[in-house]
Amino acid sequence: MQWKIEGFHLEPLEEPKFIPTALAKYRQNGEARSWEVLQAHDSVAILLYHQEKKAFILVKQFRPAVYVKNKEGITWELCAGIVDKPLSLVEIAKEEIEEECGYDVPLASIEKITAFYTSVGFAGSRQTLFYAKVSEAFHTGEGGGLEDEAIEVIYLPIEEAKVMMYDESYVKTTGLMFAFMWWFEHHTNAL
Repeated sequence: MQWKIEGFHLEPLEEPKFIPTALAKYRQNGEARSWEVLQAHDSVAILLYHQEKKAFILVKQFRPAVYVKNKEGITWELCAGIVDKPLSLVEIAKEEIEEECGYDVPLASIEKITAFYTSVGFAGSRQTLFYAKVSEAFHTGEGGGLEDEAIEVIYLPIEEAKVMMYDESYVKTTGLMFAFMWWFEHHTNAL
């Protein structure tokens, strides 16, 4: 997938759609304090393992916030999405798997690993991490996200995952690295 980014600049956020900012004011040990926060949505992320390909299914996409830091902005991530609809977390995970990666995974095949907080210094969002094994029998389409998303589906062989975890040339999330570590701890017989 080509990633041609032009005319990138920052402007003040006047009417936030997904992440309103706020100034938290409080007292800590009797002292007045304040802290800038984002009121971000919670999210789900799913580690997908393709049984026939012996590979993890990841997504690559452009992230403007990362672009500000490294002028590339292309990240390697787990399939993920925000919690912004009246569905259970596992139902949101199922939807994201099909939208982003093109696999229709039965709800019963999606296993919860754990939940943790991300961006605790400024947002404090909770991410729930899931795992699912997929096969070509579940493959329904190309994935790539919704019409306003540009997501590239990547198949990363499991032998390359350990190397990727420590290779800083990959722009990746801590959730991705944690999911890989969980998988290697619980599925060592797969290698």
